[in-house]
Amino acid sequence: MKMKKRIILGISGAISFIIFCVLAGISSYLGGKQDSQNMAQRWSKEKDVAQISCFFSQSAGVSENTLIGFGYQLESDLVAASIVSDSANPNARLWTDAYSATGKITLQSDNGSVTADAVGVGGDFFYFHPLELAAGSYFSGDDVMKDYCLVDEETAWQLFGSNNIAGQMITISGIPHIITGVYSREEGRLAEAAGLDGTVVYVSYETLTKYGQANEIGCYEIVMPNPVEKYAFNYVAEHIGVQETEVEVLENTSRYSLLALVEGLGEFGTRSMNGKSIIYPHWENIARGYEDILMLLLILMLLFIIYPVLLIVIALVIAWKHKTWTVKSIYLFLQDKWERMLEKRREKKRGRRKNEKMDEA
Repeated sequence: MKMKKRIILGISGAISFIIFCVLAGISSYLGGKQDSQNMAQRWSKEKDVAQISCFFSQSAGVSENTLIGFGYQLESDLVAASIVSDSANPNARLWTDAYSATGKITLQSDNGSVTADAVGVGGDFFYFHPLELAAGSYFSGDDVMKDYCLVDEETAWQLFGSNNIAGQMITISGIPHIITGVYSREEGRLAEAAGLDGTVVYVSYETLTKYGQANEIGCYEIVMPNPVEKYAFNYVAEHIGVQETEVEVLENTSRYSLLALVEGLGEFGTRSMNGKSIIYPHWENIARGYEDILMLLLILMLLFIIYPVLLIVIALVIAWKHKTWTVKSIYLFLQDKWERMLEKRREKKRGRRKNEKMDEA
């Protein structure tokens, strides 16, 4: 009967551990697939950079000049701190950034027009947010010409009746713009709740402010050197030039780490409270949704790992109580094994020497 009970406990413990491993794999997969949160890993494999995001209230008054000034200050401070690139490429960059604002814009073609939610982008926005392309390519917010746009598949069909429209011309307030590509909009319950329940087009920040209905810059993102823990986070928080009540700064690099998720569980009940008038963009809302999912998975993982750990502890306690050995006996056993091993090595050496002498004879 005791043997049967042990077998049942052993099997149940093994199943619990397997479930823990499966949940850990799912958690790792979900965290790893969030491309907008993993820019630091794509930028440097050495784990010597950090990705920082800033979200501003609409009353913060952040402008392109604000961010340009921050970039000049950062460049100067990195040089002063002797943080320089060790790449053989003379054009290698230590950091990159992007900014964005939301709003609405109307696109027109010969087939009709579409009024859609819009994101006006600057800098290397699509480095941070590599949308899934159905056709064409991205554009850069730093391009000299600002007459580019990226549309989703729904908008492409409404304007041209096809997805393969890269290079086609549309007009925005009568000004010609080139569609550089078509992307597949993220779907699912989280995406829809986050604000992707309708068409979203991407244009340059200049286009959105000139020809659309634009909000103030609401998001700034940067990947920069992080020689010591929290260096990048603290630098951005101290130098971004916005009052603390008007900005939220977070480090994306480790937001899905075990420690960050445990801290998030500690803030349960207050985590969603926000006293700042900040409206998050859809990618941040999605990221927060996945944080909640990963916290739930962490709780389940803890529950499933506790059971086999307890079984092992109980087994060790029982084995200790019924032990027929002592620390001294273990020491003597190991000493005997060691001496036997040394003796075998000596015998092998003597055998090799004997063979060498026979060969010489």
